[in-house]
This record gives sequence, C-alpha cells and structure tokens, in this order.
Amino acid sequence: MIRHLLAAPVLWAWLVLPAAGMDAASINNAEYESSKPPVERKFDALVIKAQVLLDRARFSPGEIDGKLGENAQKALKAFAEAKGLDPKRPLTPDTWKALAGTSSDAVITEYKISNDDIKGPFLERLPARMEDMKKFKALSYTSPREAIAEKFHMSEALLEALNPKKKFDQAGEMLLVADVLRGDSKLNVARIQVDKSLQTVKAFAQSGELVAFFPATDGSKEKPTPSGTFKVVSADANPTYRYNPAYKFKGVRSKEPFTIKPGPNNPVGSFWIGLSAEGYGIHGTSNPSTVSKAESHGCVRLTNWDADLLGRSVKKGAPVAFVEQAPTGGKS
Repeated sequence: MIRHLLAAPVLWAWLVLPAAGMDAASINNAEYESSKPPVERKFDALVIKAQVLLDRARFSPGEIDGKLGENAQKALKAFAEAKGLDPKRPLTPDTWKALAGTSSDAVITEYKISNDDIKGPFLERLPARMEDMKKFKALSYTSPREAIAEKFHMSEALLEALNPKKKFDQAGEMLLVADVLRGDSKLNVARIQVDKSLQTVKAFAQSGELVAFFPATDGSKEKPTPSGTFKVVSADANPTYRYNPAYKFKGVRSKEPFTIKPGPNNPVGSFWIGLSAEGYGIHGTSNPSTVSKAESHGCVRLTNWDADLLGRSVKKGAPVAFVEQAPTGGKS
C-alpha cells in the first residue's frame, strides 16, 4: 500500500532548467528566488542543491532525485525545526538561508568511473520472489549505473539526466554526480527515536542534540512495527538474511527456513541493526525510492547509505524508542 504523506500544497522557489538538459553550473549556482509551486515530476536545480545540502547536514532526504517529494519535505521540515525556524512549510527564505549556510562547496562535481565500479559481478535481474534469491552467491547490484547512483545517494533517473549519452560501464568516463559525504564518517549516537506516524528516524547524542534525521518505512497492518522502547543488540554490515517460516510474510510460500546471501540488494540491504524485540531491526533496502512510500514486514527500513551511517554510529545497548503522534482533530 502506498502511503501519501505531506500531500498539502507547498511553496517552492522554481528554477527552470535548460531545455537541453542540466549542468553543474545551473545546480551549483541555484538560489531561492520566488515562491511558486514546482512542476510535477520535473527535475529542479534548487531541489537538487537542497537535497545535497540536507544530506551533508545529516538531514537525509533519502534518495537524491531532484524532486520535491515527501522525503525531501520531511528533511526540510526537520531541518527548520532543529534550527528554530518555521517547520510548517518545506522552505522559506530563512530556512534556505540556514541550509545554504551549512556548506559553500559545490553540490555537483565530476567523478571518473573506476575499474572497481564496473568489475561486478552484477545480477542480470533481481528476483521478485524472496525464495528465488536464495540460490544466488551474492545479492549484488544489477548494473554499474545502480552501483554508482547508490554511491552518491542518487536516483538512477537523476544520474542519467545529469549524464546524457554517457556510458556507465566504461572505466575513465567522466560523470556529474552529487558531492555527498562518504567514507568512514561516524556520528555520536546515544539513542534512536522511530516515529511510526511520520515514518522518520532521529538519532540523538548523549547531550540530547539531534545529530541525524532519516526518512523511513515502518510496518504494515499485517506486520506492524513494535511499540515501546528496545535496545540495539547488534550492528552488522553486509548481513545474511535468514527467513523463518514463523514470520508468515505475504507472498512467501516456503514452509522451511532459508538464507539469502549478503549484498546491497539483499532484503535487508547492506546493513542490519538488530533490536531486542526478536526478529525486528533497522536496516537498508534494495530499492531506496520506496523508503517511506511502501510498507515493510514490521522492521524499519532506511536507504542503504543511511542504515550504514546509523549502524556504524550506534553502540550495543543504545535505546530505540518507537513513538506515535497523537491524531489531530476528530472527537475527543
């Protein structure tokens, strides 16, 4: 079931991109100019810039796709709230000023495809059924394009739009990519809060400071996300997925347990944060575009890169609180 959140009309500074395509200068130089609604399903230079700046500031917009979707709106509102600004609208002149002030570096940069980017192995296709995944030696990427897009926290569609006619399977090819923070950076995470209503995850330092924000997918009516406070019991990169028939996932017919090898397209993605609630965790996903838009099997799903950052930054024993916003309106 697709969830439609933050559907109210929003105001946005609209910046028309060149008809021939997008270029680094138009995105790097984009500035808030006037309040106009964006054109639906269109890439926007200012949105791209805002998403990269949010990613750097640890207010994840999820997948950087150049569109003002619900995850970008969530991140902008969370950023505004953290800065003591009006969070009711995704973007205001004050919010943009604060966001632009977080980094002056160009948000789009050049990247040369390396031999490692194209060496694979790659899957020809990702099986739709979980049982069909167990025969693969690894749940790898399906193409160099997918791997490169995820490396830079981008949608494949935006990567292609920025690089028309480029070959993503050719070492030495120069690409335009989002210049996001990567590598071994870690945060000081003392506790985690999962908001089941808003489908968000917040990470806090021991001092109470909010150090990271992520859009998330929580459970379904069939397999709801738990309530209460639990603890982190494990944090594992490149996890093996183990299916237990007791889970009774919809669409899985196996009556016997089975395992699925590690890889970014594994059902739990490239990182697993196990919780003291048996069978539940916070993990990555094979499809970052579905985060906060499609239900999970009860666990909390983030993009692979967000799960990796959170998993490397939290220690065993850290509390994870599941909260739910009280409904507004209606009868008392």
